[in-house]
Amino acid sequence: MIRRNFLELLGGAGLYTTLKPLMPEYLEKVSLPGTDEDYWAQIQQAYTTSPQIINLNNGGVSPSPQIVQDAVERYNKYVNEAPSYYMWRILDQGREPLRENLAKYAGCSPEEIAFNRNATEALDTVILGLPLKAGDEVVLNPYDYPNMLHAWRQREMRDGIKLKFVKFPIGIEDETKIVQAYQEQMGPQTRVVHITHVINWNGQILPTKKIADAAHKIGAEVLIDGAHSFAHLDYKIPDLGGDYFGTSLHKWLSAPIGTGMLWIKKEKISKIYPLVPNDSPKSDNIRKFENLGTRPFPLEQAIGIALRFQEAIGNVRKENRLRFLKNYWAEDAAKMPKIKINTPFNNSCALAHVSVEGKTGGEIESYLFNKFKIHTSPIQWEDLNGVRVTPHVYTTLKDLDRLKEALYQLSKA
Repeated sequence: MIRRNFLELLGGAGLYTTLKPLMPEYLEKVSLPGTDEDYWAQIQQAYTTSPQIINLNNGGVSPSPQIVQDAVERYNKYVNEAPSYYMWRILDQGREPLRENLAKYAGCSPEEIAFNRNATEALDTVILGLPLKAGDEVVLNPYDYPNMLHAWRQREMRDGIKLKFVKFPIGIEDETKIVQAYQEQMGPQTRVVHITHVINWNGQILPTKKIADAAHKIGAEVLIDGAHSFAHLDYKIPDLGGDYFGTSLHKWLSAPIGTGMLWIKKEKISKIYPLVPNDSPKSDNIRKFENLGTRPFPLEQAIGIALRFQEAIGNVRKENRLRFLKNYWAEDAAKMPKIKINTPFNNSCALAHVSVEGKTGGEIESYLFNKFKIHTSPIQWEDLNGVRVTPHVYTTLKDLDRLKEALYQLSKA
């Protein structure tokens, strides 16, 4: 009984039947460029997004395809028949296979991956769990995500560590200058270098491996914020050269909202105290970071369905498509009067930041939505004042044509 239910819920014949009409064999086998609209029309039909609102804020939270939504509902119905039985005796059996599958996709050991709710929780686990003392230095970027900056400032307040911020013009293409900016803040007391792989505000991809290598040369550890790069760019986590990595799975993987992942090098696990304590805080078992008590089992198990969807598309093909979509609208917008793209074209993928001369980010966001029903994210941070535009694999060229028309009208207003 238990085995039959487990197979039905976690990859049995019913799941194959659900996947088959949305992902025919040719979608899994052929390798098509990012410009093949017939292929991407099939992918677009897998989502249930609103035809009335053009959602270009996928960088905040991405919608899940229908098969992932169906999986959450199916698992939820099962657990509500007898919650403690189905959660702990049935669905709980799926965590280790899921860990193995996600680790294979990420290019690391299953013994280095823990599940949690989002990138903030994953990264805070490391930031608040590292053994640091007064006088230890941490190198940061003012364009790192606010929740991470808050966590580091709390440690500064609580433990007397010192925060040092890099300085370089946002949007520069020269990777050498970016690496040098980080190196200039590194010194004998540097214990941690915090790197945001893809900057949330404008989509800039930082030369993470080069910065990490420079940090390791002086004996510092590296924490990588991969919230906007995982399942967005084609890479394996160890390739980035970090010691710690956190991401949200409800962004580019299109997993259920409220799912995330923490990666820690095996030899580093024992030194990190878990955010939620357990009976062995110095253990080298990655599962010590999953001591959450009752957890959202349906959401967690549906991650596996989102992973299958991702793998059916393929990382390279998806990255090519997302970069093509960004360039499709941004290259034309950059030629319009009063319009400025604050994102380096060569070092970015899906995300881009656009500003309009004489307009604030809030004014641009309101205009796009009120006049054209285009949903974007207003970004006013440091030197940036505009909106972030983030298409996803379900975004159509027609959607982006409407965005270009809206920006043109705004530039003439």
